Amino acid sequence: MDMRKLVGRNVRRIRLRKGLTQEKFAEISGFSQQYISGLEHGRRNPTVVTVYEIATALGVSHVELLRPPRKS
Repeated sequence: MDMRKLVGRNVRRIRLRKGLTQEKFAEISGFSQQYISGLEHGRRNPTVVTVYEIATALGVSHVELLRPPRKS
């Protein structure tokens, strides 16, 4: 699986679960709304530090952003 897409999908899923818009999450995280959008669409290649910072802003472990979807 493409890790960029995996991280992006997880960021979007968690952000929406917390009821945050991209704009509000950008304010909280310190990243631009354009960066968040690119990340969620798998167009960004986040560093380990960025993954940690995004996870911290979402209030989850960085592992949550790297975890593949569960099989149903």
